[in-house]
Amino acid sequence: MSSQDEAASLTVSRLDDAAESPVREPRWPPLAAVLVFLGLNVGLRLWLPGEVLVGVPWLLPTIELLLLLVLLAADPSNPAKRRESPRRLLPFVVGLLNVGALWATALLIYHLVTGAEVTESPGMLLAAAALVWIGNNLSFALLFWLLDSGGPLARARGERPYRDFAFTQHMSPELAPAEWRPVFADYLHLGFTNATAFSPTDVMPLTLRGKYAMLVHSTVALALFVLVVARAVNAFT
Repeated sequence: MSSQDEAASLTVSRLDDAAESPVREPRWPPLAAVLVFLGLNVGLRLWLPGEVLVGVPWLLPTIELLLLLVLLAADPSNPAKRRESPRRLLPFVVGLLNVGALWATALLIYHLVTGAEVTESPGMLLAAAALVWIGNNLSFALLFWLLDSGGPLARARGERPYRDFAFTQHMSPELAPAEWRPVFADYLHLGFTNATAFSPTDVMPLTLRGKYAMLVHSTVALALFVLVVARAVNAFT
């Protein structure tokens, strides 16, 4: 065998080893984010009337607790087969969290339009709106995290060459290490900046599913912001 053939064989072997042993993404950031939001959710529901945000007061906290358990069991970037079943549940639970967050947003908007009790107090209104806004940002950040390139495990393995989102490090590779790949904190940043600017900032959507996920998120954030600010200004005056 020639030296060129040996070199090619060694390269292929290294690529195979990298695919079999992906760089695992730490799972504590999404766990910490969901845990903090769960604490805020429970705290506000002990302060505000139970029917203010959702028809079933403890629906969202229950979904968040379920998500914590699934994240603990799944470890999304761990290729172990014994974790395959809980990992398959993760998109379903994140989808439930997104539906719950959007439902809470719709009900808060309904309360704003109908002049419910929570909208009469500026402090209670802003606290409820902040919780709903954070919930939307977190749920969409988790959705972006699972959506992009097939999720954390697929990104680590490099299974899908096409990305759903282009980060600055992708567009200007000289600014990051060659092996750089986004982690949950990057998608959390994307969630909050998209909701604040109502449009893409430093991360560009590349696929239709990425574009429309960001479109729904920014539209919900804009509607919530406009209505809450208008009602809060009226309540303060």
